[in-house]
Amino acid sequence: MDQVPLRRVLSLALPALLVLAAEPLYLLVDTAVVGRLGAVPLAALAVGGVVLAQVSTQLTFLSYGTTARAARLHGAGRREDVVAEGVQATWLALLLGAGLVLVGQVFAGPVARLLAGEGAVADSAVSWLRIALFGAPLILVTMSGNGWMRGVQETARPMRYVLFGNALSAVICPVFVHGLGGFDGWGLEGSAIANVLAQAISAVLFLRALAVERVPLRPHWRGMLAQLGLGRDLVLRSLAFQACFVSAAAVAARTSAATAAAHQVVLQLWTFLALVLDSLAIAAQSLVGAELGAGRAERAKALARQMIRYGLVFGIALGVMFAALSGVLPGVFTPDAGVLAEVPHAWWFFVALQPVAGVVFALDGVLLGAGDAAFLRTATLLSAALGFLPLVWASMVFGWGLLGIWTGLSAFMVLRLAAVLWRAGSGRWAVVGAVRD
Repeated sequence: MDQVPLRRVLSLALPALLVLAAEPLYLLVDTAVVGRLGAVPLAALAVGGVVLAQVSTQLTFLSYGTTARAARLHGAGRREDVVAEGVQATWLALLLGAGLVLVGQVFAGPVARLLAGEGAVADSAVSWLRIALFGAPLILVTMSGNGWMRGVQETARPMRYVLFGNALSAVICPVFVHGLGGFDGWGLEGSAIANVLAQAISAVLFLRALAVERVPLRPHWRGMLAQLGLGRDLVLRSLAFQACFVSAAAVAARTSAATAAAHQVVLQLWTFLALVLDSLAIAAQSLVGAELGAGRAERAKALARQMIRYGLVFGIALGVMFAALSGVLPGVFTPDAGVLAEVPHAWWFFVALQPVAGVVFALDGVLLGAGDAAFLRTATLLSAALGFLPLVWASMVFGWGLLGIWTGLSAFMVLRLAAVLWRAGSGRWAVVGAVRD
């Protein structure tokens, strides 16, 4: 059976890569800028950043779920229905985002103190988080816009929207934090303001893209409820990720400011590279969904095999590259000697996991494109419960620090790898039709 040409895969993956990389890359810049303020602001950014990231991650069904539904409709030739999915996903984004802003202002303090304990780190994290939460509706609108556009295999336009906002914000972030000329800067809070500005610019562009389409823009509760049905499994899956990474941040913060700051540096690099590898998953999701929507199950299975190979090769390449940068790159993010001494305890886990991550994320994209969210939910919850969480919390009890935290992440990834390889080989995910029941 003919394979999908590599050029076609890359035409979808490369623009998606820039979209996926834009936010983590901005956060890496943010980490480097804030790191110059010292260990406490950097640790506070670690705590506040993981809370905001997990809030948005919890609602990734607005992107991935919308793509799964839209790609099948696209494969069946129903463009207008695809855009209608985007309209209802955007209404959901605005409603859920507004609720997050209100709830977040109330619970920012208790959550930050729960993660970091009482003290300067928690206080600074609250100040950052209260501002950054105003970007929640904007983040979710961007997710929904990416979702329906990926469904019609259009990734270049979302790339331009996201990069424009983040590039402008990255330029002004150092000014907002450290000042320029007679302006003294706003310190840690300045990074939150720059972050919200980037999200606002991108969200407005996605809203405009919907406004020019010839479809009704009214909210329809039935359509939103249908999306929430698929979103249920993705939300539960996201809860597993949330529990893992929030727990890791909490244990690191309670160990020491240097441990929390080192974890922030390596975690941001992990997040960045995970999304780099996930660009292949975006291509797989769009292509697999379209093939199944058009009734071509065997071509969808062939795509799955291609994505395994591509993910493994790219993962190995990234692992080799960051192994070579181990003596140089951490110093870009902070000059603090205590933080730099902690970084190697996580660094080599991060390097070794890249090939595993390449295969896992590629197959996640295949299964999400097939709408196989229920399996991914169960596999992720079990991997978190059996692998990550026991080792993370044991690290706090026994004082294992970053070694224990990143051993837990390794167990989590290996268990997920076994699960998705088994599922892909079974072929039971390849259900054809414009809509998967």
